[in-house]
Amino acid sequence: MKKEILFSALYLLLPLLLSAQNQVPAKDVADIHYVIQKSYIEGIHNNGDISEIEKGFHPGFEMLSVSNNELTKLGIATWIENIKKRRSSPGYTPGPEVICKYLDTSVTGDAAVVGLQLWRQGILLFTDYLCLYRFGDGWKIVTKLYHRH
Repeated sequence: MKKEILFSALYLLLPLLLSAQNQVPAKDVADIHYVIQKSYIEGIHNNGDISEIEKGFHPGFEMLSVSNNELTKLGIATWIENIKKRRSSPGYTPGPEVICKYLDTSVTGDAAVVGLQLWRQGILLFTDYLCLYRFGDGWKIVTKLYHRH
């Protein structure tokens, strides 16, 4: 029980410790993680509100993938349309919740890179690298690279 409480406390304090080490304002780290949680984790992976996805992703966002030694790109508008189609298809039921574990958050001025893992039911699904820029209305996800486990 004490181990679990200590682990939970460290997990919650980790962004603050990392930001202090890198002299990044804790507010920036918290704001970046909030955008990722609301727009990407809850919005895309956990059947969240489409409007939350649109708030956190820049319209010029692209997800980059490599398959058969070829680089492909998927824009956010196409990704959202695919999500809408999947969710409205007959018999669609949301899967088990996806959990995010942050690996690293690096911020320089108005640019950030976040490494994270996506887990479902104790199974590691993806390691993602999200790039964000700070705009006048806040942080926006602009690019995603990933590795499927």
